[in-house]
Amino acid sequence: MNYLSIENLSKSFGVRKLFQNISFGIDKGQRVALVARNGTGKSTLMKIISSKDTADSGNVTFRKGIKVGFLDQDPVFDETKTVSETIFQGDTEIISAIKAYEECIANNSDGDAMQAAFEKMDELNAWDYETKIEQILSKFKITKLDQLVGELSGGQKKRLALSKLLVEEPELFILDEPTNHLDFEMIEWLEAHLSKQNVTLLMVTHDRYFLDNICNEIMEMESGNVYSYKGNYAYFLEKKSEREFNEGRETDKARNLMRKELEWIRRMPKARGTKSKSRVDAFYDLEDKAKGKKSEKDLELNVKMSRIGGKILELNKVNKSFENKIILKGFDYTFKTGDRIGIVGKNGVGKTTFLNIITGKDKPDTGDVSVGETIVYGYYSQEGLKINEEKRVIDVVKDIAEVIPLGDGSKMSASQFLLYFQFTPEQQYTFVSKLSGGEKRRLYLLTVLIKNPNFLILDEPTNDLDILTLNTLEEFLTSFGGCLIIVSHDRYFMDKLVDHMFVFEGEGKIKDFPGNYTDYRESLKNLPKSDSVEKVKVAVKEVVINDAVKQVKGKKLSFNEKREFDQLETEIAKLEKEKLDLEFLLSSGNLSTDEIQNKSNRIGVVIDLIDLKTLRWLELDELGSEN
Repeated sequence: MNYLSIENLSKSFGVRKLFQNISFGIDKGQRVALVARNGTGKSTLMKIISSKDTADSGNVTFRKGIKVGFLDQDPVFDETKTVSETIFQGDTEIISAIKAYEECIANNSDGDAMQAAFEKMDELNAWDYETKIEQILSKFKITKLDQLVGELSGGQKKRLALSKLLVEEPELFILDEPTNHLDFEMIEWLEAHLSKQNVTLLMVTHDRYFLDNICNEIMEMESGNVYSYKGNYAYFLEKKSEREFNEGRETDKARNLMRKELEWIRRMPKARGTKSKSRVDAFYDLEDKAKGKKSEKDLELNVKMSRIGGKILELNKVNKSFENKIILKGFDYTFKTGDRIGIVGKNGVGKTTFLNIITGKDKPDTGDVSVGETIVYGYYSQEGLKINEEKRVIDVVKDIAEVIPLGDGSKMSASQFLLYFQFTPEQQYTFVSKLSGGEKRRLYLLTVLIKNPNFLILDEPTNDLDILTLNTLEEFLTSFGGCLIIVSHDRYFMDKLVDHMFVFEGEGKIKDFPGNYTDYRESLKNLPKSDSVEKVKVAVKEVVINDAVKQVKGKKLSFNEKREFDQLETEIAKLEKEKLDLEFLLSSGNLSTDEIQNKSNRIGVVIDLIDLKTLRWLELDELGSEN
């Protein structure tokens, strides 16, 4: 069943043609990733599909009657509305049914109207809708439903838009960079959520693990055309390499990049069983036969970095807090030549502050930060490029260096360096203001790398970069001989480049973990499950949040509140029974020391939950008696 048809679509900006007469379709059950270089028109195509832009010619047709959900890179909301009002805004069938039911309650409607509203709620299975909303919002760390949307950060607005979309459950998802502004836990939850659903989607993403785990087809936009590959990311790389060689249009460098990428992904544990050895060998045999000789030595760009001395960077008993929030607590580390460290942690735990302390932008409250005399930092921050946008691209690079010395003693011109990072000669003489968002990020990256740093710090470098640029950047960083620190939510990028992790756990605690991100996640699976004090605190906090959420809906009892009132009696009875069981076990004398500790922790939280739920029951009982 066809959900979306694109027929002979064309779009140009002045003399620049983004795409011409492209056609493709999305059928029910297809999960398609759209990949392309920055500036080739991915975002423009997505805007045309979502009616936020118009094509020069061609048609976009959706199947009649299907529900389509769009996620923009930069969602726009009415900033005067609250989060709750925004979520419940819309004309979906479920929301209309809930509003009708609430109106019946508020107006004390007659029996027929109430019965009709009740049956509609039953038909749409809408009784748990508010609970579902709360669960999804909590996954994306949005808990203040009475907060004005105008008070949210850009990242929070993106997460709100994604939450709203997941709640509405459209038949066709159109997603533009859905993993931007999500931390690792959010990305993995979204991955699992979409994998469980029988969804149909078209998305643009640079997150290669997310792409590989969610999509069953990849469409590539290149040179105004669309190429379709029915398979995962490894299959796409293989077939793209074959196509580019057969067409004879690409340089050896581009093919080598794809080949290196394919070799790496096949070494990953996930990929080991997916391709037979004969198929892998056949791919390389085909390439060698077509060339008639062995592949030339792969191109490696090894920029000559500033000399690095014996002393690099030492942090000794470093402490940093903001008001009541602890960022670092007695942190110690001595950096060594060749350190390749990834930094992970939830949003807001202080990762950027840590980088600012390292580079001297912020001062620690106490402790020493000692930087070696030979250290030259290259710091790629999230703030982006701050240059005169009326300059041409080539001039931005030439202002820093017209010639770039390489590690082997040779030199590269500014133009050659730009070409290596996918800036064509035509683009090099384009004004910065004419570049796409991804192209500006790529140019900013160049201005950092070209200064010959020996200590690179990259804070979310993968956002808005296309996959080919990421391949190029990864190759560059693989051969970089200095120290490297990466903060990124791109799991693939981290796995490929780091061999050591700083895990920010909150409250100033930083875990020093030897291994990459996948190693770290695997280690978590082996931890024993227990009712730790932290989990107890989280459980209590979630109850408090849920209670606060209920208050937003006003003082009249909704159906869900009446239903909650009935459920609370059952829940309180179960908790009372658990409390009695725990008391019996604790008094039995048959528990080990660890078991006593765990049971004591658990009985504390059970008592707290009984108190909280009893208060809520009394509150609802009082409100119900007023109606």
